[in-house]
Amino acid sequence: MNKPGRPPRLNREKAIHSAMLLFWERGYEGTTLEALLAAMGGIKPPSFYNAFGSKEELYRAVTDLYACTFGKPGLDALEESPSVRQGIARLLRLNVENFTQPGYPRGCLLLSGGAHCAPSSRTAEAHMTALRQQLPETISARLRRAVTEGDLDAHADIPLIAAYYTTVLYGLAQGASDGQGRDTLLKVADHAMDAWTGLAEARRDSS
Repeated sequence: MNKPGRPPRLNREKAIHSAMLLFWERGYEGTTLEALLAAMGGIKPPSFYNAFGSKEELYRAVTDLYACTFGKPGLDALEESPSVRQGIARLLRLNVENFTQPGYPRGCLLLSGGAHCAPSSRTAEAHMTALRQQLPETISARLRRAVTEGDLDAHADIPLIAAYYTTVLYGLAQGASDGQGRDTLLKVADHAMDAWTGLAEARRDSS
């Protein structure tokens, strides 16, 4: 038990988790330092800055935690499924479950983190943009692996497929944020896979 007058000790792991939920719910700009201090157990600004340096550095720690926990199952499924089509289907469905998980904010932290930040937050905004760009790059890498393994036509338009399913996934996240139900979003994810045959057979313009 803390002695009277002693400031609360910072549990770094719990503090980052609490901050993650706050950023996820309110976005980067909408999350104030005061709200962060309260969520972390009432710590004082000196303790915060000693531990994290700045709000931006804390947000980087938060996004690392999110990627290693909530973001991991879908990406693991993408990599480990027997076929790339199955991997993308599971990526979509597992993320719908993540976006609509009871007891947590709805949608995706990396999207709700916020676009159009204030000029003072441009570095944080660039960090968020870079994180969002990792998804199409990851899907593209998996598609290229599928070509190597003979699971995907060598002439398939990989950038198009990656862009399509990235757009679908981010649309599912926004739908969840707007209150659409899990069952509806899962049906949308399943119907998005109906486009697979046409996309996988698409050819780049060779003219």
